[in-house]
Amino acid sequence: MFVAFIVTTFVFPYVLLFARKHNIVDNPDARKLQRVPVPVMGGTTVFIGFLISMMIGYLIEPDPRMIIILALLFVMYLLGLWDDIRDISASFRFLMELVVVWVMILSLGVEINDFHGLWGVHEVPDVVSVPLSLVAGVGIMNAINLIDGVDGYCSTFGIMACIVFAIIFFYAGDMVMFMLALITIGALIPFFFHNVFGKTSKMFLGDAGSLMLGTLLALFMFSTLSKDSPCASFGESGLSLPALVLAVLAIPVFDTLKVMISRMAKGHSPFHPDKTHLHHLFIEMNFSHLSTSGIIVFTNILIVIVLILAWSLGAGIDLQMYIVILLGLMATWGFYYFMEWQHRKNDGEGSALFQKWSRRGEKTRLSSGKLWQFIRKIVDSKPLGGDPVIDVQDNNNL
Repeated sequence: MFVAFIVTTFVFPYVLLFARKHNIVDNPDARKLQRVPVPVMGGTTVFIGFLISMMIGYLIEPDPRMIIILALLFVMYLLGLWDDIRDISASFRFLMELVVVWVMILSLGVEINDFHGLWGVHEVPDVVSVPLSLVAGVGIMNAINLIDGVDGYCSTFGIMACIVFAIIFFYAGDMVMFMLALITIGALIPFFFHNVFGKTSKMFLGDAGSLMLGTLLALFMFSTLSKDSPCASFGESGLSLPALVLAVLAIPVFDTLKVMISRMAKGHSPFHPDKTHLHHLFIEMNFSHLSTSGIIVFTNILIVIVLILAWSLGAGIDLQMYIVILLGLMATWGFYYFMEWQHRKNDGEGSALFQKWSRRGEKTRLSSGKLWQFIRKIVDSKPLGGDPVIDVQDNNNL
């Protein structure tokens, strides 16, 4: 984790300079939140930090799975980088995601083939588990990719999810997955500070980073729910592993389902870009990027906490799953459509409730505060990649 943090911090200014020099940027358009081009190779810094840390980790804990995992991440990194630079078709990217998940299942022997007692089901046959794993794995990849629309959201969520998975793997005794989760945290932290607080050093994660993160979280999901997983010991204590995994990934999963179903209901492709995600709603209510990320990720943490409380109070494994599904739907579908309904009142001016939320949102813009400026001064310093000549507009005040 420490090595990943140091390496990512060290390579960041070089990758940022390369992205500027070769104009590898995310250009603004009608559906994006930034108003100026922003370098989009943050995933490269994360991958380099991950690569070096994995090599050292392999020396400490030699396991052939690590080589396979690194190869899969490299494929997803290249796919995402290609998409960042050239904009590949959604169908080709979807096909490649299927292939990567398929190889993951075959080479690592991990998949969703055990419900651990949920609805009375334990092991499930390959004819069910393989298609289910393919759909779930690709779904997680795209869910993480689609939340990368607000500064700090994807990295903050990734850090939160990896912390929870690290705790699960540590107590289950799966040291390889535990190490991978820690490495991911270490690689994401430096990027988070530049992405959120940086002005001249700002860089986006890009598809290269979000697809890698989605691949890792899909791997963690499979490793938790496989029939031979060390995590099965949690199920013996009455904790529903499927409910726990869904709780960790709740907001991106339910938000993505909402967006894709809404698009198809309108006759559009589920991959048709728009501004109907949960984070777009908070931006619409004048919340800053950081507060938007913080509120959504904190809500996801609350879902995990409620699940743990329900389990500790004796709730059965089926009830645990129903609680997670209900909370996930309320936090995404329920909140989004209720606030959109409030927004449409008064000829689009919004109800008193919506206007109250908007006033609260305006108070979350902290980029003029002393602490914010202090952190910005550090991340924008020349050794860390900042360039005082470049004037980048502050997205947190949009």
